[in-house]
Amino acid sequence: MLESDLVMSSAVSVAPAGIPEVRRPSRAEAEAAVRTLIRWAGDEPSREGLRATPARVVRAYEEWFSGYRQDPASLLKRTFEEVGGYDDLVMLRDIPLQSTCEHHMAAIRGVVHIAYLPNRRVVGISKLARLVEACGRRLQIQERLTAEIADTLAHVLQPHGVAVIIQASHDCMSSRGVRLHGVAMLTRRLLGQFAQEPQRREILSLLAG
Repeated sequence: MLESDLVMSSAVSVAPAGIPEVRRPSRAEAEAAVRTLIRWAGDEPSREGLRATPARVVRAYEEWFSGYRQDPASLLKRTFEEVGGYDDLVMLRDIPLQSTCEHHMAAIRGVVHIAYLPNRRVVGISKLARLVEACGRRLQIQERLTAEIADTLAHVLQPHGVAVIIQASHDCMSSRGVRLHGVAMLTRRLLGQFAQEPQRREILSLLAG
C-alpha cells in the first residue's frame, strides 16, 4: 500500500504493515491539491459549479480511505467461546466490497466470501464485514487485499482453516485503457485445513456456489 498521509482529517492513522508514518497534509493543503488537479484537467476551480468541489472531495476521501484510521485486527478481538461445541464451517457470503486501485485511484467494486473453521472461538458475523471494510477502504490491489483479510482472520482467531474469495470489477480497466466492461477478477486465499484436500475442494465448491 501507499503512504497513509491521504487527504483526510487529522485523526491518527493506522499505517499498514511495512509503511512508515509520514506527515499527513492539512485539509487546506489537500483542498489546494484538488484545485490543482481541476486546473490540470482544463477547468477553473473558482467558477461557481466547482467552488465547493475541493472540500467535497476531501470529505469523500475521508470516507473512501477510512481504513487508514482503523486497525483490522482490533475488530476481531471480541470473540465468543460459548459455542456449544460447534466446530464446523462458518461462512459469510456476498459481503459488499468498495475499494480503490492504488495504481490509478479508480474504484474496485465487488463481493467477498469468507469462511473459517473455528478453534473454540467464533466472532460476530458483523465483524467479518467490518474487516472487509477496514482492509478495503485503503489504496489496494485485489491480490493483497485478499491476503490481508485472510491473514488477519487467521492471526487473531487462530482457526483450523480460513478461506477468502473476492470477485470484483475494476474501473481502471473499464473506464480507461482497454475499456472492457463486464469483466470480473477472482482472487482467493486458503489457509490451514482449507488448503488441503478434500476440504479444499469442498470449500471452493461452497464459496463458488
